Amino acid sequence: MGDKSLSDWPIMKYHGHSKTPEYDEIARESAVTVTINGEQYATIVCTPDDIRQLIMGFLASEGIIRSSDQIEKLTIDEAKGFAYAELSIPVELSGRTERWIGSCCGKSREFYLKQDVGTAKTIYSSVRFSSNMIYRLMDEFDNNAEIHGRTGGVHQAAVASANGIIASAIDIGRHNALDKLYGHLMENRISLKEKCILFSGRISSEVILKISKIGAGILIAKSAPTDLALRLADDLQITAVGFVRKQRMNVYTHGKRVYEESHHDAQFLT
Repeated sequence: MGDKSLSDWPIMKYHGHSKTPEYDEIARESAVTVTINGEQYATIVCTPDDIRQLIMGFLASEGIIRSSDQIEKLTIDEAKGFAYAELSIPVELSGRTERWIGSCCGKSREFYLKQDVGTAKTIYSSVRFSSNMIYRLMDEFDNNAEIHGRTGGVHQAAVASANGIIASAIDIGRHNALDKLYGHLMENRISLKEKCILFSGRISSEVILKISKIGAGILIAKSAPTDLALRLADDLQITAVGFVRKQRMNVYTHGKRVYEESHHDAQFLT
């Protein structure tokens, strides 16, 4: 595609009990590591266009530069995901921690990339949910979203089995809602076997990493994914289901975990 902000992804589109293979336009998500005067500083997860302007604005918002004149040279290596900034001013970075800055709304969440590498895990769950179960669980999820309905200002995450929602959590931050749910699962020793996670927000790479750490095989979300999230979901063997609304949904990855109750032997997206 010509547009750097979009990519095509093969999906299985469900409408009620019918399904058709299609291609869906997905917002692209990339990681750009910023190096300042030869020293690695931060990794930004972003839409991969206008990278030069992003880096300049980022350096200014961090208080590293006061004007664009202080950037002597800015080299962008899009293929490798690096931005090299050479500044005309001395910068002390030794007291700052190299960060991974996420693509979430509001103030970016920060976490250590090495930590994610060590804690994200491939999911080998054999759990399967029918399309009817997914529609029903999302209806229950929406009906339980009282605080969201009253305020419009919170995200919600829930764990569910085929019989219904077991526990849920809300927070103004989408990642906080998932962290609260994870804490509840650990505190109450709730196994993820034969269960899924429902989520009110967008499926970003950070969300997929959290789902991987939680250990769920299926993520069911109301909103859209990014392409980096889908690449991670594919690699980590997580079934990503998005746009679940009114008897419609898109199954993006590892669709063998989603089936039609009356057609168990149908061909599924892999």
